[in-house]
Amino acid sequence: MRTPPRALPPTRRAATLAAAALAGAALLSGCSADTAGEPVNSGGGNGGGNEQGYVAGDGRVTVVPAAEREDAPELSGPTLDGGTWSLADQQGKTVVLNVWASWCPPCRAEMPGLQRLSQRYAEQGVAFAGLDTRDTDAAASAFIENIGVTYPQVVDPDGRLLLAFRDTLPPQAIPSTLIVDDEGRIAARVIGPITEPRLAALLDDVLAS
Repeated sequence: MRTPPRALPPTRRAATLAAAALAGAALLSGCSADTAGEPVNSGGGNGGGNEQGYVAGDGRVTVVPAAEREDAPELSGPTLDGGTWSLADQQGKTVVLNVWASWCPPCRAEMPGLQRLSQRYAEQGVAFAGLDTRDTDAAASAFIENIGVTYPQVVDPDGRLLLAFRDTLPPQAIPSTLIVDDEGRIAARVIGPITEPRLAALLDDVLAS
């Protein structure tokens, strides 16, 4: 007769349950990396890019007073629709630049709100642009088409364009959002996902400054 398995002592059983809970939390953390530096992707099969090493920001907002703003670095590159986009060409406009990728769940969640705001603020001279980084054109285009996003998406497959903002944005934080004022200066930044009402409030402040 087989001997039935021996029950774990209460202390070992509690430790096992705690470890399982921690593992479950890691799987729900979005665009993040584990302690060994390996990425955790809870986005299912909707993405086709490379999420290696990317971490989710906590949504911290930094607003720069008008007198302390510095010029934004130059950004220029091809777009998903086959065109080109340059920050320099947006002279006289306030620009919202959103860093994202199709494999990033928080990026996908905030995109519909960004699209609505791009239409709402167009008459106030605000231009929206996406910086699609560490992604594939096929996956990004499919997502953009599905959501109905109309503002331009600059392609940054190897993350080199994002590095131009390394003094302002952590290169591994995604999503991130920058607001550049109508004089080409960085006015605000968000490290992590942002809600539609919060971004609208930031835009209102920048436009009024």
